[in-house]
Amino acid sequence: MTEPKIAPLRMPGIILVLAAALLAMGLNGPPASAARGHPKAKTPTAAAQNQAKPDSGMETQAKHAFIIEVETGTVLLDKSADERMPPASMSKIMTAYVVFDMLKQGRAKLEDELPVSERAWRLQGSKMFVPIGGRITIDDLLKGVIIQSGNDACLVLAEGLAGSEEAFVELMNQKAKEIGLQDSHFANVDGLPSPDHWMTARDLATLSMRTIKDFPEYYHYYGQMDYEFNNIKQGNRNPLLYKGVGADGLKTGHTEEAGYSLTASVKREDRRIILVLGGLPSMKARAQESERLIDWAFREFNDYKLFAAGDRVEDVEVWLGSEPKVPLTVAKDLVVTLPRKSRKDMKVTIDYDRPVPAPVRKGQALGKLVVTAPDVPPTEVPLIAGADLDRMDTLGRVATLAGYLVWGGRR
Repeated sequence: MTEPKIAPLRMPGIILVLAAALLAMGLNGPPASAARGHPKAKTPTAAAQNQAKPDSGMETQAKHAFIIEVETGTVLLDKSADERMPPASMSKIMTAYVVFDMLKQGRAKLEDELPVSERAWRLQGSKMFVPIGGRITIDDLLKGVIIQSGNDACLVLAEGLAGSEEAFVELMNQKAKEIGLQDSHFANVDGLPSPDHWMTARDLATLSMRTIKDFPEYYHYYGQMDYEFNNIKQGNRNPLLYKGVGADGLKTGHTEEAGYSLTASVKREDRRIILVLGGLPSMKARAQESERLIDWAFREFNDYKLFAAGDRVEDVEVWLGSEPKVPLTVAKDLVVTLPRKSRKDMKVTIDYDRPVPAPVRKGQALGKLVVTAPDVPPTEVPLIAGADLDRMDTLGRVATLAGYLVWGGRR
């Protein structure tokens, strides 16, 4: 019996046809037949960073209140935080910030001595008690501003470093824009009442965080308990420093218009929060309310570290890549702040278009983590490629397309 003859396959012709199909596609994304089977992937994973405001339900007698977790940017309490308020002596945090910046730039030194004008000597309100005609080091003046809340010390610094209070105030307003204060304007260096002098509680928190981050070498002034100058010893006016709650700064304020106010930083173990309160009726209320809210913030919330920078979150398929998959990761340590009661119900999904087209470059944004939890608005965190991944060579791409056209598989 004669076997039937089988015509030989014309491989070059098939390859040319497939190559033409690939060229028509631009050799980039997967063909429609492949993509249809892979909608946006939403895969449950661990957790993501939360920078939104939980619905805390916490009440406070303060007119303005703002609490933020420094590590994650999570807002724990927000009561009229974007409403303008007279900051009183809390605006001296900006006065000190400008001086710190000059020191860091080398434009001044702590041991430099500045002259005391008659205007500074006569200035009323809280005082360092500078001597008229005297010369005082910047180091002593900073202690006078931060620990003793001296209006006179603020003016000596302004006149000595910028030539006049007006020139120094211009530096304050310029620096406020540079560091991202959204609604603050300064009219003087000491915080005395003025219709053109205001801040918001949110801006005070931002300024405090920038002070801690930008000038760790000078931040210690805010935690000093007392200081003696001109034979007059004065204690730091921050009530939290005496409570053993972990406070290490920053500044109180009081005028008839502003009421009693406080901007404070508190650190316990690896957590740091910033508290801003304004419009309280008395020193006692300021001390009690600030301690109560600090304890609440640490008791009811916690930070949870879920991924370190570079950790593999998931592997994703790559279309026409030299390898079938590339890892997804996060650019920095991923820490989430949540109400403790919500931790067990937290859910996070990975959201990306699958498969990812080659080539892929390390650090390229490929998707996002989306976190949800009770009482916490959804938050998104970028996911990036953890490695470089090149394209297949031409023959490999032709073979891959052939596999999809014939069998519907990747290879």
